[in-house]
Amino acid sequence: MAFINQKGGVGKTTTAVNVAAGLVRLGQRVLLVDLDPQAHASLSVGVELGPDDASIYDVLVRGASLYEAVRLVDGRLAVVPSHVDLVAAELELAERPRRELVLREALGNLREHYDFVLIDCAPSLGLLSVNALAAVDEVVIPLQPHFLALQGFGRLMETVTLVRDNLQPRLRVCGVVLCMHERGTRLGQEVRADVLRFLEGADPRDPWHGARVFDTCIRRNVKLAESPSFGQTIFQYAPDSHGAEDYLALAREILAMRPAPASRAEPRGHQAAAAVVQ
Repeated sequence: MAFINQKGGVGKTTTAVNVAAGLVRLGQRVLLVDLDPQAHASLSVGVELGPDDASIYDVLVRGASLYEAVRLVDGRLAVVPSHVDLVAAELELAERPRRELVLREALGNLREHYDFVLIDCAPSLGLLSVNALAAVDEVVIPLQPHFLALQGFGRLMETVTLVRDNLQPRLRVCGVVLCMHERGTRLGQEVRADVLRFLEGADPRDPWHGARVFDTCIRRNVKLAESPSFGQTIFQYAPDSHGAEDYLALAREILAMRPAPASRAEPRGHQAAAAVVQ
């Protein structure tokens, strides 16, 4: 599942991190892949790389095994961290054959060891985001309900369609989540109505046909802004906050959309064994 929006500051990383943590609280085994060169998702779960530690950059560009990069961070939550070097990855991959499928091929059978693989995408629609879309089945779009909320929304859907048609035929948009939402405001209600109108007007052939606006809206909450600086999810930093309440509810919605998972195989390799919770 990819969390994507080419606009920054809409709650994308916060949502990816805390949905991952929420799913863990619901008993799921989760792998979070940080595909943003800013590495905010990695920092938000307390992962800081040493000079010899592998990151998603090493996996995509240098051919390192994903098993080498996986870090266990909390119980059933593991992360593949990012690094600032990832900013150059699109140029370094530009001439590589099958460059849009590098992440999917790197994930290989590792995904079999988790109930959910979540990808925090970069705020762009470049090659990294295309790799993310080609590697997943589902897309969640975090959206901040403000005046220009839907600007670029159509372009994002066009990109999803192109990836579905050419690289990943199972790809679909499963929903939109409103972040930093202020209940009862006219603007929030109008943005929600606009998104619903767009989704309900989908052609059956569109990859967003059947997508929903999640019932759970993520309320504006200062604890959500504070927790990353401590390297903690909202459930660790402020478990009784509105932010924790909202993200657990969203995780429940996402989990309810999935069939019961099959039993997962155990991984091979000493680092993978340390990273996947039994």
